[in-house]
Amino acid sequence: MIVVSGALARGLVIGMVGVLGLAFGTAAQTGYPSRPVQLIVPYGAGGVADTGMRILADKLTGRLKQPFLVENRPGAGGILAAKAGAAAAPDGYTLMMTGNNNAISASLFKSLPYDVLTDFASISTASFFDLLIVTTAGSPLKSVSDVVRFARADPGRLNIATTNPGSTQNLAAELFRSTTEIQATIVPFRTSPDMASALLRGDVDIAFEFYAAVQGLIGDNKILALASTGPKRTSYLPAVATVEESGVKDLEVVS
Repeated sequence: MIVVSGALARGLVIGMVGVLGLAFGTAAQTGYPSRPVQLIVPYGAGGVADTGMRILADKLTGRLKQPFLVENRPGAGGILAAKAGAAAAPDGYTLMMTGNNNAISASLFKSLPYDVLTDFASISTASFFDLLIVTTAGSPLKSVSDVVRFARADPGRLNIATTNPGSTQNLAAELFRSTTEIQATIVPFRTSPDMASALLRGDVDIAFEFYAAVQGLIGDNKILALASTGPKRTSYLPAVATVEESGVKDLEVVS
């Protein structure tokens, strides 16, 4: 989701047509944008959010003839980015990517430095993603069933990598741990590249991550996708079974 800070946004752009449809008529009338636009991304460079937003920023730059500049502000489950977005001038020149992390933060914390329901105006749903459970290509774990058997045979030995605590990846791993009733250590990393490096080094056994962040490693046969977390198989990896097809019920995660 893309949101914009402040009340002025409500008159500028609402819904999908706001950015890519009717807003062009509004933009033509008001001259918006007349200067560069900042797009805050609450994740580090190289991950699925960063990749997707840079593609979108390039499209908007080409269409609206002003630079849309991605600013990565990872950390604290998206709270740091949202705080910056809420504090920005309500003039339409600061946009922010939101996602599951914003709903998660509102559920986990008693107090936040912003109100996700009133301090932002929604512009556009950008995309939907499911997660992958991945491991290294040389791992003896070749399926989700292998992972569960390994964890049950040696409780506490399995290490599961995710990104920041409170992220979709992190909570998906927590859900996997609870639904399979295994003992495992969940190891959060600040960025997707950090997590991928740890996986390749053998510091962790499996990871929960989005396809865009590990696409190159899968293509180079360095890591193996064991399952996807969506309701059906992904179009980009149709040979990879869903978690449910792999025998784990009540686990479906889409961002």
